[in-house]
Amino acid sequence: MESDCRISMTCFRPRVLALHLLFWGLISLRVFGAALLSDEKAPVTGVVSTPCWQVEEFVVSAECAQCNAFQTKTLQACSPTGYVELINCAKSNKDEYKSCRSALMEERLFWKFEGAMIGLTVLFALLVVTRQRSLDRLASEKVRRQIESI
Repeated sequence: MESDCRISMTCFRPRVLALHLLFWGLISLRVFGAALLSDEKAPVTGVVSTPCWQVEEFVVSAECAQCNAFQTKTLQACSPTGYVELINCAKSNKDEYKSCRSALMEERLFWKFEGAMIGLTVLFALLVVTRQRSLDRLASEKVRRQIESI
């Protein structure tokens, strides 16, 4: 008699449950950890004026460059990416620093992502091969037992 349960009993094995718990735990830690870290970076100061580049036209005076040690400590614009560009606002004629993303940083992030994807591909390919061998072994044992019973 077949069960109406759509979840197979193999899902309730301790090893499978542990793997699911580990996987979803890491995913939730990554998501909630990022949310908590972004909350910590919120400015604590009371009144902060809006940068001129958010409300008016601007011209880039100095291209995107990596912050040096002094700029990292003194400029708030260095914190998000570690790179800044100097801009000149058209109306107010003010020079301000704006955080930016450099091509070098983007390329490095791209290759990190590619490496992670290749690593995961290899890992899951090995898991598939291992599982297939295990299933083949079980099938051959079943056939051997059926032949022996004759």
